[in-house]
Amino acid sequence: MSEDNLSGSKTAENRRNFLKKLAVFAGSSGVLASMPWWSPLRADPPGSSAMDRVRLGVIGVGSRGRKLMLHLMQTPGVEIAAVCDDYEPHYKRAIEESGGKAKAFYDYRELLEMKDLDGVVIGAPLFEHARMCIDSLKAGKHVFCEKSLAYNFEECAGIVRAYRESGKIFQIGYQRLYSLPFLKAKEYIDSGAIGKITQIRTCWHRNNDWRRPIPGPEWERKINWRLYREYSCGLMTELASHHLQVVNWVLDAHPISAVGYGSVNHWKDGRELYDSVNVVYKYPDGVNVIFDSLISNRRYGMEIQIMGPEGTIEAEKGKIYSEHPPAPPAIVRLINELERDILDSVPIGGPSWAPDLETDSKGKWLVPGWSGEETAIQLSAFAAAIREGKPIPNMMKHAYEGGVAALMGQFAMEQGREIKWPQVEGLQI
Repeated sequence: MSEDNLSGSKTAENRRNFLKKLAVFAGSSGVLASMPWWSPLRADPPGSSAMDRVRLGVIGVGSRGRKLMLHLMQTPGVEIAAVCDDYEPHYKRAIEESGGKAKAFYDYRELLEMKDLDGVVIGAPLFEHARMCIDSLKAGKHVFCEKSLAYNFEECAGIVRAYRESGKIFQIGYQRLYSLPFLKAKEYIDSGAIGKITQIRTCWHRNNDWRRPIPGPEWERKINWRLYREYSCGLMTELASHHLQVVNWVLDAHPISAVGYGSVNHWKDGRELYDSVNVVYKYPDGVNVIFDSLISNRRYGMEIQIMGPEGTIEAEKGKIYSEHPPAPPAIVRLINELERDILDSVPIGGPSWAPDLETDSKGKWLVPGWSGEETAIQLSAFAAAIREGKPIPNMMKHAYEGGVAALMGQFAMEQGREIKWPQVEGLQI
């Protein structure tokens, strides 16, 4: 079910049953044991006793923060104890949707003074992530922060340091870590099913102006912060960051450098951030990774194509394709051979030519029947980690490397030069 289809009729009991079924499904798919951050999602999700309850505050309850809050309200063992937003309509809506039970704040620093608050969920704009994460960790709160990690390299490193000093749990909003098809893709890759990865191509295409309605022109930059450089890094931090996290994960490496071009070639409406980006990343072992995104054409949607000499994984589609598929039935082979003879005989600019077509057009599903709620799952895992006092392994590594990689692409386009991975002395990821 998509996040947009959430409704008040969906109860915590529905979610509890969902988690039970999920644990069984994950176990039967063979991925649960090998992915340690799934360990809290066992088949016995928490009940409703005070011992099970995790009290959370949501900082930033706009479009994304609101969705996180609505998911949390359906998560077993979670209580929304506080909400915070400095935009009045969001502030009032959060109070209403929490049933008036949550304390409401305009200033997140006052929320952090609550002694009985276990953790916070940060859904504020990118430029506020660093100070909110660092202040929350210093206040002794566990932190879930939406992607991307921060606005620049220095802020990313600052969050890492604050996390290491705090001893608290930190989680980043990368849903694909909680998608069974992506976990299964990682298993296939590690087993050598597609051979050594030689290239990864990723894209994320939409066709809209990315604007939100505003009550008046004075609210333009506050509401449409994703379009302005003072507050955001646009397509790279809002979209590319998700795919770059997956790339780092499957390659078990971070990029060496990045080059790219960006432009505003369609939505010429005063925005400062690109509506079209093309970035190439250099990774170890001669692997190049390509990311492109535009918001003026959605024909190719979003995809991560992970390629090796033995096959290709299209992770968003949830399929794996072989370079050596089984031979088709005899009649299909006969038709193909007849068609190939015709093509071979047609001269195109000189010698005869036959196109290189797909080797396997059907592929097979990574996890047949999967239709999970990755955002719901990751929030359940965050609550479970707090309840059990066990940090989710490597989550800060995913957060830092995905966030820094996204920033490298943005800086490469802005500065018109190759941007190398930042070397930060003494930083323990």
